[in-house]
Amino acid sequence: MACLRFLLVPLFGIMFCMSVHAQKKTKIASEKNMAAYLMVYFKDDTHGLYFALSKDGYSFTDVNNATPIFGSDTLAEQKGIRDPYIMRGPDGMFYMALTDLHIYAQKAGYRTTEWERERAQYGWGNNHGIVLMKSRDLINWSHTVLRVDKAFPALADIGCAWAPELIYDAVQQKIMIYFSMRFGNGKEKVYYAYMNKDFTQLETMPKPIFEYPKNFAYIDADITKVGDKYHMFYCSHDGTAGIKQAISDSINTGYVYDSTWIDPEKGGCEAPTIFKRIGENKWVLIYDIYSIKPHNFGFMETTDFTHFTPLGHFNEGVMKMTNFSIPKHPAVIQVTKKEAQRIADYWKLDMKF
Repeated sequence: MACLRFLLVPLFGIMFCMSVHAQKKTKIASEKNMAAYLMVYFKDDTHGLYFALSKDGYSFTDVNNATPIFGSDTLAEQKGIRDPYIMRGPDGMFYMALTDLHIYAQKAGYRTTEWERERAQYGWGNNHGIVLMKSRDLINWSHTVLRVDKAFPALADIGCAWAPELIYDAVQQKIMIYFSMRFGNGKEKVYYAYMNKDFTQLETMPKPIFEYPKNFAYIDADITKVGDKYHMFYCSHDGTAGIKQAISDSINTGYVYDSTWIDPEKGGCEAPTIFKRIGENKWVLIYDIYSIKPHNFGFMETTDFTHFTPLGHFNEGVMKMTNFSIPKHPAVIQVTKKEAQRIADYWKLDMKF
């Protein structure tokens, strides 16, 4: 199927593929074929999307010299994105989900009010939508905005739809999306639903994935399957915001509350995400420390999801960012040598994989 492509902005130099890629049978690369890591993140000052590459999973380099690959006004109805997440699908495609929200849109001149709707009724950072993106090559992307409030009549009064993440449900053979949501100005919790085959709309009504045992909000869930267990890390607002874990035998039910705080931070942090080190029995937990200036990421490493070894912050320990600063809300996937080199070559990044 032919793709209609056009340049967004010369500064960003990346193209959209506005038609859906033809669904081809693709041999999915296994971990033995992986050679590098791709991090997606955003920054508060631009509300744009960024890519960073790493050869070793310790040192990350922004592919566009800390300039967004998609600008703040090119993807979202609110003219800004936050909380990007990326997943490799079982069909050989790459999928991204991002929050459609600009927290400084009034200052930037995109709207005349602080938020799209009254804060007293719908809360801080109220929004309606999620940005969905899809690619076969990590260069050309299809793009749509999912208006969560319009997906089902019962969702018309939602106050937010934040921090979407994706996981493939092998039983249902569908992509499951899960995200933080509240109704009106209530307390946020995480809901899950299944996507349609075109990755453009919700196919099922969102349902709560987990009930926090106290009357506190929780947000930013990240689910990783290890063996036959699902490990869900999330940000609890039970006191100082921080990272907790719940474990289940099922992808979207049965998560067991654990009161243990995972992160060692003194101040608030959020946005936990996990990636596995290639060829090693080690997983890295990343979280966003919003309570410090400048903002930074914290890192912890585990082999058993019970004991976590702190690795410090970016550029304060073994984890390094080489040409960027103040990143927000990351996600990391493994990529092959060919995939990493394609990204580096496209963005004229002097890295050889």
